[in-house]
Amino acid sequence: MPEGKRTVTDFVARFKRKYPSTVGWRYQKNSAVVEKHLNEGEEVLYAFIAQKNDNPFHIFETCVVALTTERIVIGRKRVLFGYFVDSITPEMFNDLKIVSSIIWGKVMIDTVKEFIVLSNISKSALPEIYSQVSNYMKIMKKRLAQEEQIKEVKES
Repeated sequence: MPEGKRTVTDFVARFKRKYPSTVGWRYQKNSAVVEKHLNEGEEVLYAFIAQKNDNPFHIFETCVVALTTERIVIGRKRVLFGYFVDSITPEMFNDLKIVSSIIWGKVMIDTVKEFIVLSNISKSALPEIYSQVSNYMKIMKKRLAQEEQIKEVKES
């Protein structure tokens, strides 16, 4: 990785220091899964840690969520072997919902194919995550629309 470029682990470590009550384990290994699946030239803009489930008592499904220059990538390293990677491209993104409860909060991402729930996130982190993800999607959708307009002009 070029010098001066922040890694996924750097972003997540900063997030975990800023919001220590967020439940998240093994973020270095989860970050490595995300970094392994970045395309050439794809850069990380923001990343955070959460649990990829809808149950506050299931605290062993930690994932790292990274906003990149191309998409949202969610990586989870399995304990013994293997891993999971989810990718949300701008055209797949539908809606974002934030839910705050007594101790933690949730981020719910509605996509064309599935509904992703990220839970056990510090309540104080929710406004930052909402701002980052919603602004990111607004920019990415606008960029996608511009690319489609250019494609239409070239085809005509």
